[in-house]
Amino acid sequence: MTLSHAFPFRPRKSWGQHFLIDHNIARKIVDLANIASGQNIVEIGPGKGILTGLLLERGARVLAIEIDPQLVDLLHKTFPPSLPFELICMDACRYPYENIRHPYKVVANLPYNISTPLFFRLIEETSYLTEMILMVQKEVADRLIARVGTKQYGALSVIFQSLADIKVAFPVPPQCFRPRPKVSSSVIKVILSKKDSVVLKDNKLFGKVVRASFSHRRKFLINALTDAGFARDMVSKTLHQIGIDPHARAEMLSLHTFTNLANELYGIR
Repeated sequence: MTLSHAFPFRPRKSWGQHFLIDHNIARKIVDLANIASGQNIVEIGPGKGILTGLLLERGARVLAIEIDPQLVDLLHKTFPPSLPFELICMDACRYPYENIRHPYKVVANLPYNISTPLFFRLIEETSYLTEMILMVQKEVADRLIARVGTKQYGALSVIFQSLADIKVAFPVPPQCFRPRPKVSSSVIKVILSKKDSVVLKDNKLFGKVVRASFSHRRKFLINALTDAGFARDMVSKTLHQIGIDPHARAEMLSLHTFTNLANELYGIR
């Protein structure tokens, strides 16, 4: 499948546009996705279509979400209507993924500026999303797999590790993109599967507790949760019941501890 290269286009920094140009890396990403013929793939930020073409060649049914109207025009010219390819021009953070009513994978070279908010958007509705193969900033990949007590450990680490098994597959240097980013990238594989060890009474409450705890990293846990709207006496009672020091900070709490904290707050509430 031939991609159109003769296309006058100036990448927009505000949309985090860094286009993958290395075909070997593109093939490694698609190989990692282990696509079966007829499988449903959502591609976010297809750009000029380097991954899109390979996905279609493997027999995938591709739903692509692209915010840039110029790139949408290019993609329409590159991939004929006869292909199993649907293209939507909109902000991927606003797309109603909950309306997708069949199992699907996300395969994407994510725009740098939306990777973190998009992660949280995708896990709001995980009923049919099974797996994600994503190119992200190395810093984001490091945060996703970070362990308790480390500098990178945060809300993203805790929430994603409660829902998924995450593996950093391989690094991607800046020279594989045009324009070249100032940072290195990593390709990650995220398998969405509720872990047996994580049993939550209220997923939304868990997310709220985790985000509130990390919202001001230097604050004591009791102060961070109180500032987020939880009653101070309720927080104090809960921390005491499960043996957490009220003066602890969020980066010292494991996933297991956050699970217990959220479940206890749910019971008291």
